[in-house]
Amino acid sequence: GLRQLEAVLEVPAGSLATLLGPPRARRSAAAEIGRFWPDGRRIDAAVSDVDTRWDERLTRLSQHDVVLVGAGREELEIRSRQVLRAEADGPDRWVVILHLDEHDRPLPELRSLRGCRPGRTVVKPEDGLLVVELLFARPLERGETVITEHTLVNRAPLPVATNYERKFRLPVREYVLEIRFSPETVPPVCRRFAEPGEETDVVPESGAVHGVALNFGPGRYGFEWDWPAS
Repeated sequence: GLRQLEAVLEVPAGSLATLLGPPRARRSAAAEIGRFWPDGRRIDAAVSDVDTRWDERLTRLSQHDVVLVGAGREELEIRSRQVLRAEADGPDRWVVILHLDEHDRPLPELRSLRGCRPGRTVVKPEDGLLVVELLFARPLERGETVITEHTLVNRAPLPVATNYERKFRLPVREYVLEIRFSPETVPPVCRRFAEPGEETDVVPESGAVHGVALNFGPGRYGFEWDWPAS
């Protein structure tokens, strides 16, 4: 399934989107990012074409992800909402990285932006990579907050949804994760995991599961599930 992560994540299968957290300079940002990915050189090359200098000057106050799963067990889209606070004058963007392990599948579309607009974009379908700057309305002053929203919509052929996780390179005050299943197809149980932390079985209610993590990170947080045999 699609795994949207906040920094850098090694994922053995499926796809991932990353809200990227770079260090203080573009080149050092790419170097740090690349060492966390299975093929770091390709990630470095893509990230070097966008401006990632402000990430460590943005505090993650809140992150909310909603994963929508269709009646055919397919992963339809990921909706994300971030609340960020500037710790210095000047931050004016947030970077999204999308990576698909299946390079023969179309890259998802970035839609439904709120509080931001697309900036520079790097598209490398042969590597399953999409990198997009999300530009704020204006540069933030120290202490100001901003709310941004975006949706990643998968294109056919849609992947089967079996998991979702976000990995945090930097801490977040509050992280909320929802998995919403179509009423026609709901797994009997989901496993919520956190590293650091333990796995917990969660039974879907009203066709959904959710988890909340406070003052979390660095680490990873997510759900995984198995579908019963048809």
